[in-house]
Formats: sequence, C-alpha cells, structure tokens
Amino acid sequence: MKILDRYVAKNFIIGYVIAFCVLMGLRIITDLFIKLDEFTEHPDLDTAAVIKNILTFYGLNCTLYFRDFAGMITAVAAAFSFGRMVRSNELVAVMASGISLKRIIAPIVFLALLLTGLLVIDQELLIPPLADKLVRSHDDLPGQESYDVKFIGDGNGSLINSQKFEVETSTMHDPIILLRQKTSRPGIWEVTGRIDAERAVYNSQEGRWDLYTRDPNTGEQFAHGVLYEYEMGSRKEPRPIASYHSDITAKDVPVRRKSEHKTLLSLRQLSALAAQSTKIRDEAQLRSQRHFRITDPIINLVMLMVSLPILVCRDPKSMKSAVMISFAITGACFITTFVCKILATEVVFDKVMPELWAWLPVFIFLPIAFIELDSMKT
Repeated sequence: MKILDRYVAKNFIIGYVIAFCVLMGLRIITDLFIKLDEFTEHPDLDTAAVIKNILTFYGLNCTLYFRDFAGMITAVAAAFSFGRMVRSNELVAVMASGISLKRIIAPIVFLALLLTGLLVIDQELLIPPLADKLVRSHDDLPGQESYDVKFIGDGNGSLINSQKFEVETSTMHDPIILLRQKTSRPGIWEVTGRIDAERAVYNSQEGRWDLYTRDPNTGEQFAHGVLYEYEMGSRKEPRPIASYHSDITAKDVPVRRKSEHKTLLSLRQLSALAAQSTKIRDEAQLRSQRHFRITDPIINLVMLMVSLPILVCRDPKSMKSAVMISFAITGACFITTFVCKILATEVVFDKVMPELWAWLPVFIFLPIAFIELDSMKT
C-alpha cells in the first residue's frame, strides 16, 4: 500500500470511529432519556443492579443500532476524512502531482467493502443467537421475561398457543397445540388433533417439549398431556402423550411470537422458515426480509458511492455546500429505503410486491452513483 493510500485510509478510519461513537452514542442517550423510568420500575433493585441492567440492555442492542446506522456511519466518515483534506488543500497538491482523484477514493471504497462485511457478520452471526434477548423490553429483567404465545407455526404444520411462556424456566403454561395436515387444496389445512397440558417444559437435550397435566379432581400431577385426535369429523377417545417434538425451541418462542421480530433472524433461518409447508400469515413480510437482507449491504455501498464524488472538491469554500448536498442525497437514499420497507408488505396497485420494493432503491440510486463517478473532475 502506498503512503498516500495509508494516509487516506487512516483519515477515513479516524472519521469512522468518531462517527460510530457519535451516532451510536446519540441513539443510546436518546433512548435512555425516554425510557429511563422503565428501568427503575423494580423497587427491589439497588443502583448497581439498575446500572448493570442498563449496560446489559444497550450492550446487546448495539448490534441492532449498528445494523441500522452502518450506511450512515460510513457516509459521515467519508465526509469527515475528505473535509480535513480539502480544508488543508491536500487534494490540490495531489492533483498537481498527476494523481487522479478517482485514485484517492479507492482506499475508502476498499475499506467500505470490508466494513460492509462487518455489517453482514453482525446481521448473520451476531444478532440471530442474541435474538431472544434483543426482544426484551426496557422494564423486563434479564432471564425473568414472560410472553404470551399466539398460535405460532412449527415445521410439523402445528400451531402452538400458550397464555404465558417463562424464559427463566423455559415453560409454557396451559399450552394448546393444534395438530394439522395439508389437504388437496393449496393453503388449506385440516385439524387432525389437539394436545392439552398444564405445562410444557422444553427439554434441550432431547429437543422436545415435555408435557405435564394435573387431575382436576384429585390434584395429582402426571408427566404427560392429553391428546385428542379427530377423524372424519368425530373425536377419538383421549389418550396421554408424554412429549411433543418440534423445531420450535425455547429460544425461538420469544422471537417467533411476533412477525416484526423476523428481522432478527439470519438469512439461513429466513430461508428455512420460507421452506416450511405451513401457511405463514405474513408471507410477504418474510419474502421482503429475505430480499432486504441482500440489498441492505448494497444500498449502504451505494450511499457511499453517491456521496463520494460530491465530497471530492478542491475549493475549501465549496466544501460546506458539498457536504450538505452529499448528506441530502444520502438522506434521500436512506428515507427511500425506509419507505420501501414499509410498502414491501402493503397492497400497492392491487399487488403485494416485496421483491420490487426491496430492489427499488438500488435501481434508483446505483445509476446516480455511476453518473456522478463518471462526471467527476479529476
């Protein structure tokens, strides 16, 4: 690497670290200012425990904040590094030596590709294992969360419902499991049975839910649930069932209970979920998540490529307007992507087109980036 490349790369990395700390800090401080009272709702916790809870909560959620701001951080870092060089008239000296300004932006583009790899690692390798902890609200204590479960589907085609799921004990209270099978009509399922129990405790070693029930007359507890089978519209004699095998684990329940939590899944998990034969109510959202998982890193690079040609100016007097124009175009790309994520699951022109909305920001701003690069005065 040449001396000039190292110098430009050093400026960009310094700008990236500063932009990262500023944007992430603003995000955390703003959220903490609004939600501080929710962290202090437990009177039995002392100050040290509250501070530990706050640090744990935001330490985990930093993975989400980085995912959301990665593209903006890169653009701000590029503006910071080129602002320093323009203010010192360094770009004029570089051009006087016969080096093209397109050569100057090469180290930044290379580093942006590497940082995009960090975004992919964050989204695919860091967030999914932490997904059950990232859905925790501000007023919940780690390990003591409880959720309601409203008919989430598993790989068997069954629907699992529970009034309360305790994370600490991996226990579902009063679970109802509807057993289903596909019919000859697409998207239509037939209920073949129902499993009732008082508790369902997840057995991580065997990968199953152990069922427990209690005799309403004697109060005696049994290590099994009750299976009711249906055939030709009639119900068979109920029989005990000790456990239920499912691909839904205790870590999956907090994530799968709400459709918006699918953003925490990896691309592999989204593909596996799409491959299930169950009818997913929010199928459009699932398809949109899979496509946005691919386009998000591309859009972040496009945001940088759109801003770089404008930032590479030789006159320090025009740097302020160049930064404003650059941020305006980058913000337009950011807002367009946000709007497309909303419209991806809505009916527009009598159709739901998640694939089109996921790739639309790329189709709009990638040509703009190429035009700006081609029109650079180097």
